[in-house]
Amino acid sequence: MKRKLSNVGCAVLAMLAMLALPSAVATTHAQTNYLLGPQDVVNITVLGEEDLSRKYTIEQDGTFTFPLIGRVTARGLTLRALEQELKTKLVAGFLKNPQITVAVDAYQSQRIMVWGQVNQPGEYQLSGDMTLLSALAKAGSVTANAGREAVIVRGRKTSTGGNGNAGEPEILRIDLNDLQAGNMSLNVALLDGDTINVPKAQSVFVSGHVKTPGAYAVEERMTVLQVLSLAGGLSERGSDRRITIMRTVDGKQKELKGVKLTGVVEPGDTVIVGQRIF
Repeated sequence: MKRKLSNVGCAVLAMLAMLALPSAVATTHAQTNYLLGPQDVVNITVLGEEDLSRKYTIEQDGTFTFPLIGRVTARGLTLRALEQELKTKLVAGFLKNPQITVAVDAYQSQRIMVWGQVNQPGEYQLSGDMTLLSALAKAGSVTANAGREAVIVRGRKTSTGGNGNAGEPEILRIDLNDLQAGNMSLNVALLDGDTINVPKAQSVFVSGHVKTPGAYAVEERMTVLQVLSLAGGLSERGSDRRITIMRTVDGKQKELKGVKLTGVVEPGDTVIVGQRIF
């Protein structure tokens, strides 16, 4: 069976190519707001202090050992907060007004999952600048069978009752067509534990006297004429007055004869174009 790359798939591929290199400003901003965790590797620079300036790995308990001051808790801190913590400890008897910068060298502590109609589904490390599009790029982009929607399932919200109990997971539905059209507010920043699912596109099968028979992704309220256009139109011997749709209704196959071009198709339909009599 032939598979056609859906409009959504083409659009997302094009957008991923345009956004493959995020701007330095966006990356720096995301790094600054990243919350550190176990196994993250940070690059700490203390101006004029080469012995203190190097890479440090945060251990499973959320701490790491820093010269002069010993154990430092980094879990849950932003880069700027860690800089201030180190500065406060070093000022207390070791250095006068130290100039400290902290950057993430390797993101290890936070992860996301990408499933569904992507080429490389699986678990990925969450980097500080990761958005929906960059996650799809890491997963090898969407497949030819991808639908127009990406669903992000986010960790459970705290209930509003004030007892701190977890509520229902937050579910974000992103229209990939709107995102491709330029609505960059839909290119949401991802959080630790997010799961992204790209469902399979709903499709119909077109056969008979058309130029390119095969399966085609369809959208809501798509007409027979629109589907036939996806299949390249009628062949020289095809008749627009001899169109039949095979449709499953309540588990039983139903044959709809004499379907008009303005008729609406449904996912799972098979559209058959008959031959002209004359």
